[in-house]
Amino acid sequence: MVQQEKMTNQHTIAYIDCFSGISGDMFLGALLDAGLPEEELRSQLSLLELEGYTLTVGKKTCGAIAATTLTVKTAEHHPHRSWGNIRQIITASRLAEPIKTTALAIFSLLTEAEAKVHGRPVDAVHFHEVGGIDSIVDIVGAAIGLAALNITHLHCAPLPMPRGWVQCAHGLLPLPAPAVCELLQGAPTYGVELNQELVTPTGAAIVKALATDYGPMPAMTMTAVGYGAGSQELANGQPNLLRLVLGTALPVVEAQEVEVIETHLDDWSPETFPYLSERLFTLNALDVALIPIQMKKGRPGFLLRVICDRAVALAAKECILSETTAIGLRFRTEQRWTLPRETGTVSTRWGEIKVKKVTTPTGEVLTPEYEDCKRVAIAHHVPIKEVYAEVGCAKRETFKGET
Repeated sequence: MVQQEKMTNQHTIAYIDCFSGISGDMFLGALLDAGLPEEELRSQLSLLELEGYTLTVGKKTCGAIAATTLTVKTAEHHPHRSWGNIRQIITASRLAEPIKTTALAIFSLLTEAEAKVHGRPVDAVHFHEVGGIDSIVDIVGAAIGLAALNITHLHCAPLPMPRGWVQCAHGLLPLPAPAVCELLQGAPTYGVELNQELVTPTGAAIVKALATDYGPMPAMTMTAVGYGAGSQELANGQPNLLRLVLGTALPVVEAQEVEVIETHLDDWSPETFPYLSERLFTLNALDVALIPIQMKKGRPGFLLRVICDRAVALAAKECILSETTAIGLRFRTEQRWTLPRETGTVSTRWGEIKVKKVTTPTGEVLTPEYEDCKRVAIAHHVPIKEVYAEVGCAKRETFKGET
């Protein structure tokens, strides 16, 4: 089982590495493999008061990797439940409210996707495959697993999209299944040369409802890895597995995923740069830089680079286009890693001076704040480098953090 973190300022995050796609049973199997106790899952599922099924958890070696399998067997041959039926089963259960909310959110997305694909009102949607007990177990089990492992943030890799056809209650459907295409709008995907279903509607709904971000694995201290095995063998021989990586991350005030905005300027007067910089920082830009460059035809120019939280990127772009002669911008998303730091003061012969205390991998470092050092140098008629040296020699025990 995943060890609980002793530090209260840490939270558990998880990364869905879906190199062979994702289905409901693969995700639940990966949760079990990563530390969800089987007895906890069974105990919680019993609160649904569903009858007529058996849940089997096993092990399977797939591509030399041991993984957990999950099989739900039921006497149902043609499950046919409406959204209202499923909502009633979950709502009337004795499950905790957060688990109910998560499960209902996943089914709600499935309902909306099916309604749009088949051209029906949401209330008229009747589930076939995903209305079966096995799908209910997979989806509610996913909600149970996230709660039991205290996973607060779920990140997901781009999803593989195959070709071909899949046989279902509606007949032959093209892959990716129409409901999958509907659910994954806005999520990063890529095509693969396989004529087998990789992402099921249930798997797509889980990702869409729960993933907070898509892309590469986020920075974390890994604490557990789980593999959930799919039920089919893939034609190209690759392991049909879903990998779930669990870890801890320290919450930070600053954004660790930022947008970098750039433009080249060769017909702009840099004398207005201080004003532009001030405006951008007012908009909560994290950094602003102006770099001299030589442009086409030998003309001198500047590279303007702004780093900001993605939430304020649009305002920053509008500011640049309004305050400079730029007629276009380049921008990209990048990851960054910032060291923990705290502002405060240290005691010197001139009194308290503002500093930053930065925690590096080799220890704590005190960094003087320029504006406060400048104030002291002017007030006491001493060189500013002497003030810097005094701060550098200050004892760390005199540091007082801002309240």
